Amino acid sequence: MEIEKIKDDLKTLGKRVSELSGNITNEEQTKNAFIMPFFQALGYDIFNPLEFVPEFTADVGIKKGEKVDYAVVTDGKPQILIECKSVSERLTKHDSQLFRYFGTTNSKFAILTNGKEYRFFTDLDEANKMDSTPFLTVDIENIRDNQFSEIIKFHKNNFDIDKIVSSASELKYLNILKTFLSENLTEPTDSFLSYLVSEIYDGRKTQAILDSFKPIITKGFNQFISEKVNEKLSAALNTNGASSEIESDNELETIEDHSSDIVTTPEELEAYTVVKMLLQDVITPDRIFYRDNRSYFNIIVDNKITKWVLRFIVKPSKTSIEVRDCGTFEIDSPLDISKYTVELHEAVAKFL
Repeated sequence: MEIEKIKDDLKTLGKRVSELSGNITNEEQTKNAFIMPFFQALGYDIFNPLEFVPEFTADVGIKKGEKVDYAVVTDGKPQILIECKSVSERLTKHDSQLFRYFGTTNSKFAILTNGKEYRFFTDLDEANKMDSTPFLTVDIENIRDNQFSEIIKFHKNNFDIDKIVSSASELKYLNILKTFLSENLTEPTDSFLSYLVSEIYDGRKTQAILDSFKPIITKGFNQFISEKVNEKLSAALNTNGASSEIESDNELETIEDHSSDIVTTPEELEAYTVVKMLLQDVITPDRIFYRDNRSYFNIIVDNKITKWVLRFIVKPSKTSIEVRDCGTFEIDSPLDISKYTVELHEAVAKFL
């Protein structure tokens, strides 16, 4: 199995989805244009009705003849159930139709997809009952590097139920942990605050004490993460900026003079490192540069000012970012750029 070829095929499919999704109007078109090619990239013979079965019958209670869109079958037994929606349709948090199908077959996995987003389910919480939340969610247009290793486990030549279930359990709790940390970084709960305060404060932990520590805890977390990000990308920072060759393209946008009165601030460099971190799964860090000027701090691709993806703007009244073709957003700190990862990926996609 050529792993790099699978990655290339999936990346190509992601670009196809970006280019064509606006012209796809229904579920059948979505299946043909996006979903079937996805499973073909995973090694399945999508034209073999004994292996990739369309309209697979999954009788549900008194409802006979209920059909799921596709089933991946081996030795006559369904292994993966696939429920499809139109690319123009948002996936619900939990699809009751797929839930019903899962309980009536011996399938261990179910996938809900609209051709752009793929949600992978299994039965970690209760045997033969599909979990209410997926253990893996993949955006085909922005597949992260660590997700490729999980997707490849579903390749026909690599399919091993026990291995996938084992990794699914780990993925589930990693996702829960990351969600928990993400929520508590911005708005820590009393229970979370109480635990942390007990580690650093010996006095009585009244509600007033917890409230007084809340901004300290939040600020401490953000500073800690910022410092770690800067440490990790310090080498990249040292190879960027003024030492890079300035391109003399005859471009529509004028490059402002880097005169001595322009000072690149630590806050701007922090924004740069955050952007590099957020983009590392879709573009190599050595293609990301910055250009500072009087009006704003540019983050660009290939050291070309016309390939700007984000502008970091600091004014006395507010700090904001402008993400190319996606809009302008107010932020409190450079770390808030992470809230606009999807928009940032969309902005850089045109330069890949």
